[in-house]
Amino acid sequence: MLKNIYTYLNSPEKDGKKIGLFRGVLSIIGGLLLAYLGMTLFALLPFMEVKEAAILSIMFNTFVWACATTWIALSISKLQALYRFIIPTSLFSIALIILY
Repeated sequence: MLKNIYTYLNSPEKDGKKIGLFRGVLSIIGGLLLAYLGMTLFALLPFMEVKEAAILSIMFNTFVWACATTWIALSISKLQALYRFIIPTSLFSIALIILY
């Protein structure tokens, strides 16, 4: 059963013109989560004043959300999309735990 799920997730899409609901929703939610984690991490860096960090982190948020969403959506398979969501989210979360 686990092998069937792995094979299903690892197989590339038959038609490369459609993104699919799974990758679409995962890319939107994953990109948003990555952008907010990155924004929070960027705001906690101590080399700026609070005003500068707030403005730069808001600009950083919109740019990273667009880039992360595109990066996740253009993955070849559903498993690769999951990896592109889970690994950076875990790294940003661990960095936030360490800094906080």
